[in-house]
Amino acid sequence: MIHQKPIVTEPTSDNEIITRVLKGEKNLYAILVRRYNQRLFRIGMSIMNDDAEVDDIMQVAYINAYEHLEKFAFKSSFSTWLTRILINECLSRLKKKGKSIDINDEIMDKQIYQQHFTEVQTPGTKMLNDELKTILETAIRQLPEKYRTVFIMREIEDMNVAETKECLDISESNVKVRLNRAKSLLRTSLSAYYKNDDILHFHLTRCNSMVERVMKEIESL
Repeated sequence: MIHQKPIVTEPTSDNEIITRVLKGEKNLYAILVRRYNQRLFRIGMSIMNDDAEVDDIMQVAYINAYEHLEKFAFKSSFSTWLTRILINECLSRLKKKGKSIDINDEIMDKQIYQQHFTEVQTPGTKMLNDELKTILETAIRQLPEKYRTVFIMREIEDMNVAETKECLDISESNVKVRLNRAKSLLRTSLSAYYKNDDILHFHLTRCNSMVERVMKEIESL
């Protein structure tokens, strides 16, 4: 009689991963890092607008979250909790530099200028797409920080109003006001459309590097 080895399934939900990490399977934390790299990068960039510093802030946020995982307590979604840790780290660094962002005052509904290039990609259309992406990315990065952050969270990361509100600690009406203001500002500077997945993309090689660095530090804790 052939005895088959039990199938070990990889956890899928954040809560399941966290539960198992807290029980000693710290290697599973890498799944969470990989899962939220793109979101943290985009939101970090919306506040700091500095690629290298955001990379460092992300690593700090992941380590802080890991070290305080027992305090998470599953009272909110892990993604919201992690995002708030990132935002707090961003604001802390700005404060040390003598800068500030009015997160609690007036920041950023769906698909503002969206274009789907369904035709075959020729060298000409690819060049045009790349150019439009660059123009849009530049326009987004030039938005005032409080509008840019809400825009990134709602339109590019597709976070809902409730989660955006909780992460930024502002009212639901302020989320909507800032998003509409961001769209209005973009309309004055753009005549093209954006494709969500291409904006402020955290490429695979960087994702792998972030996972490796975070997990190396966690292994030493």
